[in-house]
Amino acid sequence: MTRKIGVIGMGNVGAAAAHYIVAAGLTDDLVLIDSNEKKVAADALDFQDAMANLPVHTTIVFNDYDALADADVIISAIGNIKLQDNPNNDRFAELPFTSVEATKVAQKLKEVGFDGVLVVITNPVDVITSIYQSVTGLPKERVIGTGTLLDSARMKRAVGRQLALDPRSVQGYNLGEHGNSQFTAWSTVRVLGTSLTNYLKENQLTLDLEELDHEAKVGGHTVFAGKKYTNYGVATAGVSLAVAILSDSHAELPVSNYRKEYGTYLSYPAVVGRQGIIQQVQLDLTEEELTKLQTSATYIKEKYQEALDAHSTN
Repeated sequence: MTRKIGVIGMGNVGAAAAHYIVAAGLTDDLVLIDSNEKKVAADALDFQDAMANLPVHTTIVFNDYDALADADVIISAIGNIKLQDNPNNDRFAELPFTSVEATKVAQKLKEVGFDGVLVVITNPVDVITSIYQSVTGLPKERVIGTGTLLDSARMKRAVGRQLALDPRSVQGYNLGEHGNSQFTAWSTVRVLGTSLTNYLKENQLTLDLEELDHEAKVGGHTVFAGKKYTNYGVATAGVSLAVAILSDSHAELPVSNYRKEYGTYLSYPAVVGRQGIIQQVQLDLTEEELTKLQTSATYIKEKYQEALDAHSTN
């Protein structure tokens, strides 16, 4: 059985994701979609030119929504990066644009009968994931946002650097919104098999956890300030999530998934497999962390309602 992935939106993020998929041979068929016909056609040709120097073959199709009907996974990377260049570093600056475009894409996916798993990178990701699920009518477990999968990686990078360790030696999660209300749940962070608190105590070390939390939260803004877009980190997060789905890995990942107790999509660890969210994890969070998570959930719901209200008046 062949594997098929779709990438919708071939800007900086979508192109990086598509390149990763092609270069690593992660799918048999790749469908590229973008409103800029010349750009997506050029990307498709560029990938085809690369094929003779790659160890694997990928069949590439572009701007054919019908070809997405039987896709296993679709990655949404649509956006307007220029809107991210705002003084408040607010991902919601893209919402007026992405809410409209995501609705159009979702309607087309529904029309062609797509019934795979939808991975959403598009910002603001928690709200846009909600919109995709609502419009497509797909089960909530089959519409997933990358959420804080990237922010958790940024936290691991920051902690690892301070402890002179590879970031893969650090485990733990950033939770809530992929945005300014997220936070590092320090009670979940472990280093070399032990809690961060015990590790620091055993090695007589101290860390400024507030500063590390801030570094993880603003990591995307730091990258953006340097080159006016982000792409590699989030594209890798999106592709890794797609591969976890495609390979039915049953991996535990901090992704944006619908949590009934909060009434919204937000980032919280879940087990991911071929059908999307296989199982939701229940963390033993501190009271302070639970309060922060509720605050983040409330903020996401308010923004989602604002988007709905804006659409109803247009």
